[in-house]
Amino acid sequence: MNTMVIGIAGGTGSGKTTLTLRLKERFGEDVSILYHDNYYRQHDEMPYEERCKLNYDHPDAFDTERLVEDLRALQRGETVHSPTYDYTVHNRAAETVEVRPAKVVLVEGILIFVDPVLRSLMDIKIFVDTDADVRILRRIVRDVKKRGRSLDSVVQQYLTTVKPMHEQFVEPSKRYADLIVPEGGKNAVALEMIIQRVKSHIEQN
Repeated sequence: MNTMVIGIAGGTGSGKTTLTLRLKERFGEDVSILYHDNYYRQHDEMPYEERCKLNYDHPDAFDTERLVEDLRALQRGETVHSPTYDYTVHNRAAETVEVRPAKVVLVEGILIFVDPVLRSLMDIKIFVDTDADVRILRRIVRDVKKRGRSLDSVVQQYLTTVKPMHEQFVEPSKRYADLIVPEGGKNAVALEMIIQRVKSHIEQN
């Protein structure tokens, strides 16, 4: 199978997941997804209080080596079992997710363009670009409603790690993008262009 790998990066709350899911909905089993967020490092050796203090927006927070291994396995036509992450306890969960090889593999995450090895495996690199005020509002809603976080903790984390790490790592990685998409999956013109590129690859393979 000739697998096309598409990286979808961008800041927190930028619309990466919306774009990723639009492509998955459009192409079904021809598309598989690896989420960088599922590859946060495991910290069983730390108590919960210590895990809360970790910087989850730094590249070192991720087991990117395992993500690279899983992506290469998918390219070889092998099924992988992606780890999952429990945000309520800040640690890796026991469950895994089966990810099957497909004609197109989407890799999604804020920092996926930072690692040169991971970046080299991508055929197309898309950066979703959204204003910072929109992104923080989306992050607050998501973390409070879906991840059981308090408003104060989300704001504190944003100011101490999310914003500085975005400026240090995420924003500079935009220079590696082949395509910059304002507003992600809500950008109908860009989405249609990407759909046509993916459709062409699937039809040829």
